[in-house]
Formats: sequence, structure tokens, C-alpha cells
Amino acid sequence: MRIGIDPEGRTAQGVTGFLGFVALNLLYLALCLPIVTIPAATAALYEVTIRYSDDESGRPLKDFMPAFGRNAKKASLLGLVLLPAVIVLAFSALFWSGSPTIVGGIAMVVSILAAVHVFAAFLYAMALTAVYDNPVRATLKNALLLPTAEPIRTMGLLLVPATLVCVTILFPMFGVILATVGFSVGAYGTAFLFRSIFARHTPGA
Repeated sequence: MRIGIDPEGRTAQGVTGFLGFVALNLLYLALCLPIVTIPAATAALYEVTIRYSDDESGRPLKDFMPAFGRNAKKASLLGLVLLPAVIVLAFSALFWSGSPTIVGGIAMVVSILAAVHVFAAFLYAMALTAVYDNPVRATLKNALLLPTAEPIRTMGLLLVPATLVCVTILFPMFGVILATVGFSVGAYGTAFLFRSIFARHTPGA
């Protein structure tokens, strides 16, 4: 009796898809190691996962490197503007957290809210870079406006990285899963939100 596995079967396709996301996750982490390439790698990850979320079109792993090269310059410029601002605001919140005064408390809250807003703008900027071929200035403007225009969906976008970080802190062993498949699957999950948000603000979509 011969036992065969149909490569077109749902189980085989599911295993292949999962392994593809593992490889995509590892490739993303490898390209993030130089730190300065984080924006380009993130834009590339969003490009392939947003495309894949549209009826599983495209080949996420094979398309990643071309997307990385295509988005590198624009994503890097946007990251150079937004990420340092997030860091400065985070340090500002940390600084004011040590102040016992009311003014210090207000400054801390404002710094936290501003840091969250700018971080959300960074995520939007990377996704906008992945989907649209707009100038850097227009992309930056849209990225800064979208968190205010879409507060509920933005909370959903932020919930994914926040959950991954919190779970990893509470259960350090989860870091293995995060390093294996967390970023690629997380990006795929947020891809549906990005598509919904962009459709709402794209004329004729």
C-alpha cells in the first residue's frame, strides 16, 4: 500500500505557508540587525504581508528582498525623522516620571501620548511606503494624520506589538516564538487593518 501526500492538499499548503512565515521572520530579523535598516526591512515586511493578505497573492519570502531594495531609501528617510522622535519622547516621559510635581506628571503623560502617536505614525509610514508611491513629505504628512483620523483601528495596530512585548516580558520563553514567527505573523495580522484603513481614505477604492 502506497501512502502519498498531496502537495496541493490543505495540510501540505498550511505547513508550507507556516514554514514560509518562519523563514520570512528570520530574514526580517537578520536585516534589522544593523539597526539603521529597520525601517527598510519593516516596509518590505509590510509590502509582502499586505499583498499576501489580499487573497494570498504574491510570494512573501521571494518578494521580500526586491521590496527591501525598492523601499530602502524612502523608508530610511522616514525612519530617520520618526524613530529618533519616538526615542526622545520616551526618554522625556522617563525623565518626568521622576518628578513629584503636577507639572511633571502632566509632562510625563503628554510625552507618553506623543511617543505612542509618533510610533503609530512610523508604522503607518512604513505601510504607506509599501503600498503607495508618494513623495516622502506626503507620506510623512499622511502618517502623522492617520492615528488621529483612525483612533480605533490605530489602537488595533498598536495592540499587536504591545501584546508581543508584554507577553515576552511576562513569559521570557515566548521570546523563542517571537524570534521564530512573531514578527511575520504579527505583520500579516495588521495587514488586514492597514488595507481597511487605506481603503477608507483612498478615493475610488
